[in-house]
Amino acid sequence: MAFAIIETGSKQYKVSAGNKIKVEKLNAEEGANLSLDKVLLVAEGDDVKIGTPYVAGAKVEAKVIKQDRADKVIVFKYHSKTRFRKKKGHRQPFTELEIVSVK
Repeated sequence: MAFAIIETGSKQYKVSAGNKIKVEKLNAEEGANLSLDKVLLVAEGDDVKIGTPYVAGAKVEAKVIKQDRADKVIVFKYHSKTRFRKKKGHRQPFTELEIVSVK
């Protein structure tokens, strides 16, 4: 089974055809097809290609499933004995992708 390691949003993901991954928000509409060309490694059986830093000519085709925001994370800052309390919430936007093929 072929897999690849791709880079998107300053993070690296190990993907193969059929996987669903959540990545940092990408500017693409739901249902659109994407071609990810920042491929760091491609492996198919014993045939492994490692990029310097990217593999030339390698692409990963993906389909955008949805654009959404993650669950709320509470950021609470507190200093004892000084009456300092600060509560803040944050929801990180993400894009969910389904990997179609590794080329």
